[in-house]
Amino acid sequence: MPLDRAIGLVLGSAIAPSDLASAARTAEQGGFDEIWLAEDFFFTGGISGASAVLSATERTTVGLGVVSAMVRHPALLAMEISTISAVYPGRLIAGLGLGVPAWVRQMGLHPRSPLAAMRESVSSVRRLLAGETLDEQGDVFDFHDVRLTYPETAVPTPIHMGVTGPKMLRLSGEISEGTVLSVAAGHDYVRWARERIDEGRLAGGRSGSHRLTVFAIYSVGDDPQQARRAVRDSLAFYKSLGANALTDVYGISKQLRGLIERGGYQAVRDGMPDQWVEDLTIAGSPEEVAAKIESFYEIGADCVALFPMPSDQVDRMVEQTGEQVLPLLRTGG
Repeated sequence: MPLDRAIGLVLGSAIAPSDLASAARTAEQGGFDEIWLAEDFFFTGGISGASAVLSATERTTVGLGVVSAMVRHPALLAMEISTISAVYPGRLIAGLGLGVPAWVRQMGLHPRSPLAAMRESVSSVRRLLAGETLDEQGDVFDFHDVRLTYPETAVPTPIHMGVTGPKMLRLSGEISEGTVLSVAAGHDYVRWARERIDEGRLAGGRSGSHRLTVFAIYSVGDDPQQARRAVRDSLAFYKSLGANALTDVYGISKQLRGLIERGGYQAVRDGMPDQWVEDLTIAGSPEEVAAKIESFYEIGADCVALFPMPSDQVDRMVEQTGEQVLPLLRTGG
């Protein structure tokens, strides 16, 4: 596997907090480059989970993938990031997003202007990490003489945006160092997202690289059909949250809305075609999943981060991936 192609593991969400350290150690020993901590409400905390994973490992890069810009004020986010960065210098990627709208609305925190919220959050976090004092009133966030006591003093933590729609992707290209694409991103969507990101980079006059990380619901096993069945529930769960840019580009939004209206998650799980599993997840035998991972690199992904399902088999899948999948990626086999 070329040096510019990273393989990641997504932990968090349905994985119990008590299992994080063991899974992280297994992943590091197995050759994973990165570990990402998902923060789906209301499962396992992303920042506390990232701290646990960093403590349990020695060299693996750890990403917040992603934490909500609305649930934590930028001053609090900057404080948490600077603390982690000081203890584990050079090992953190900060992924910021709005969070799943339905969950954020449960807390009454959905912003009137999502674009303004993300622009202000990313900009404010970066400035606070650099040691600036903020005393200003924004459209979403206010600051009254806010300054970190312990700003970053070494290499700045890269800030990535976890976003889906065209305007947000352009904004990510304009103001961030990388973009994290949600699970269930098909090939056409990844290409489309990269185009929107590049539009933002051009508009913002940004040079250098912009790192693209693709999350993928994942299952590997000796029985390919069983592996595909193992990801069906998880794919249905995320799709039942509603149609979005991912489903628009894939061309299934109308069909998905019909299934949701008919019976929510249960109807999506029972009614979605097998082709959705084939196109929107990475599941199958070691040889099949290696080929699918490779295909994402070929269309522009810099990191493919695998979200193993079912969650009670994480250690087994991480071990099998390290033993049977990663060697195929490294040799191109």
